[in-house]
Amino acid sequence: MAKTKKEAADANELIAHVNPIARPLASRKLSKKLYKCVKKASKVKNIRRGVKEVQKFINKGEKGIVVMAGDTLPIDVYCHLPVMCEDRSLPYAYIPSKGDLGSSAGSKRPTCVILIKPHEDYQDAYDECVAEVTGLPKPL
Repeated sequence: MAKTKKEAADANELIAHVNPIARPLASRKLSKKLYKCVKKASKVKNIRRGVKEVQKFINKGEKGIVVMAGDTLPIDVYCHLPVMCEDRSLPYAYIPSKGDLGSSAGSKRPTCVILIKPHEDYQDAYDECVAEVTGLPKPL
């Protein structure tokens, strides 16, 4: 019981440090699913990591889920990516922590953007994440 209260306090603390543009923000449950999907994708080397690499492959027409960290400062670093995703009808979501995103991708460095590409090894988890991310309300 004490562990769940601590987890809730940690999650609330992470959400308190999120940028004002971080919409749609994934729920705690969806964030865990996205972390697991990133972990599975990184095992088969099927992710794109970092703003420069993700932007390049979105421009080339690559498909997938774009996961962005909501605590990245300054926001000018990646504030153009949601518009690019909407233009190419890619699902995207924000999660509270770039440190957690980087560690789920198997890196010691924090990562602010990851593109998860579809693959048959984790297709069920990928499809579930796509369905939930597309169901999130889009910002105005």
